[in-house]
Amino acid sequence: KTTGKHFDYRYLITYWFLLLAQKHSFTSALSSKFRTRQSIRSSHLQMAAVTKVSRIGKLTPSTTTFFLCDIQERFKPLMYNSETIISTSRYLTSIASTLSIPLIASQQYTKVFGNTIPECFANGQVDVDNLKAKNRIFEKKLFSMMTTEVESELEKEYFQGRDSVVLFGIEAHVCVQQTCLDLLEQGKDVHIIVDCVSSQQPFDREIALTRMESAGAHLTTAQSLAFMLMQSAEHEHFKVISKLTVGHMKLPNQFNSSYEKSNL
Repeated sequence: KTTGKHFDYRYLITYWFLLLAQKHSFTSALSSKFRTRQSIRSSHLQMAAVTKVSRIGKLTPSTTTFFLCDIQERFKPLMYNSETIISTSRYLTSIASTLSIPLIASQQYTKVFGNTIPECFANGQVDVDNLKAKNRIFEKKLFSMMTTEVESELEKEYFQGRDSVVLFGIEAHVCVQQTCLDLLEQGKDVHIIVDCVSSQQPFDREIALTRMESAGAHLTTAQSLAFMLMQSAEHEHFKVISKLTVGHMKLPNQFNSSYEKSNL
């Protein structure tokens, strides 16, 4: 705007400040948006890295907990291949004892279904001291092992950093599967021991294994697990674990296809 022949610079200065403010606002918004995108990208990369490591499924004794699910007296005559379930459970709890891996066991409605079968444990007895402490048996009515009591136990300092869970027991399509899904939902790395998981009906077992694997669990065998935990023949407990393995291999594995065919 001009006043006579003189140009009024007040309007120009005001206009210039408005442009500057608008530019600053745009730049800040752009910078903020860029930082947000970078933060999201970084977060996604970190999550992808964790997921990738988790999906590989490597195990170490210091980052692992064993879960024994409901292998109880009343279920023994009902379970498909129950003898192998019991002997393999004993092999696994012996490994836990040797490598000082904590074991959490559950019992479904003990009053009705009885206690955990003693032969499932190392040395054929429910001996917490023998299992190297930090081991508990929890009673439950919830199908999943992830009860309030178990959740509280896992929050203790001793279990911090133990993000891998080795899960075995019965029934595959009910308590084991629901425990598996709860653990996966919490971000745990779950390993299902296929020769120590069963149901009353083979069909239920097979579908449950497929379901758990598709959800993100790793399927493995007891022997494969044992050697994964040691990683080397130079491991200090290699001879002990090898002796346990040889003894376990001498027992019939009812899940072996050749064994099943010979007993039809």
